[in-house]
Amino acid sequence: MEPLRVLTVAGSAAGGSAGIQADLKTFQELGVYGMTIVTAIVARHPETNLNVHKQTIEAIEAQFSTAINQVNALDGMKTGMLFSKEIIEKVTELISYYNIERVVVDPVMVGKHQSKLLKDDAIIALKNRLIPVAKMITPNMTEASILLGGRKLRTVDDLKQAAIDLHELGAAYVLVKGGQLEGPAIDVLYEGETLTTYEAPRIKTENTSGAGCTYSAAITANLAKKLPVTEAVYKAKSFITTAIDHGFSYTELPGPTWHAAERMFNESHKIIMTQEKIN
Repeated sequence: MEPLRVLTVAGSAAGGSAGIQADLKTFQELGVYGMTIVTAIVARHPETNLNVHKQTIEAIEAQFSTAINQVNALDGMKTGMLFSKEIIEKVTELISYYNIERVVVDPVMVGKHQSKLLKDDAIIALKNRLIPVAKMITPNMTEASILLGGRKLRTVDDLKQAAIDLHELGAAYVLVKGGQLEGPAIDVLYEGETLTTYEAPRIKTENTSGAGCTYSAAITANLAKKLPVTEAVYKAKSFITTAIDHGFSYTELPGPTWHAAERMFNESHKIIMTQEKIN
């Protein structure tokens, strides 16, 4: 039996903890065949000190063509760091051209240390062009706040209202991640009628580099398997929680999550899932 085909369109993170590297590791662990479109290379040049090296539109188009021709069609796709308005517009165009369904948009706007990764015109393109064609968007609290014009999110109720309001941008599902809240790690999913809340134990660690990439990649793999959306998120939440629980670091810098943790330790975290009808 041939594996399902999943594509990630994101930045290349030289350290291996995030971006396409984290996505491919996640896809492999979850049994889908992963492909990549590199939008930018994230690595600090020792002489110029530049940190993000954008790929050309021509290179992005060529990668799309190569990937699709290799596998004929896609069962799922996710986007990560898209970097610019022009790349966002081109990726949206290619989604339509290749008739790609089950697209998960991780709206990467802010880096680990709160550095802004998208300019204002790119954020407008994200909201007006890419999000409306998404099966799901997965903003963290900072990204949700930006998409909502700077609204502060401080409580679980704030997450719920943010998910409801962000749904109006056009994505079929909105998952707002509450990683910055105090207490348990709570995320909220909304699809227009029901709020689904996922609660996991909060793990005290700094080794969470690439956690958002990994989470959205796991959701993408599960959706490609045609799991019900609430189950796809549940399994992904368990996967990333276990990966965070076994995160590690080789240096004094925050390290990655351990993508192989579920398999290696035969372990998964129980997630508390509750639902609340809105409409």
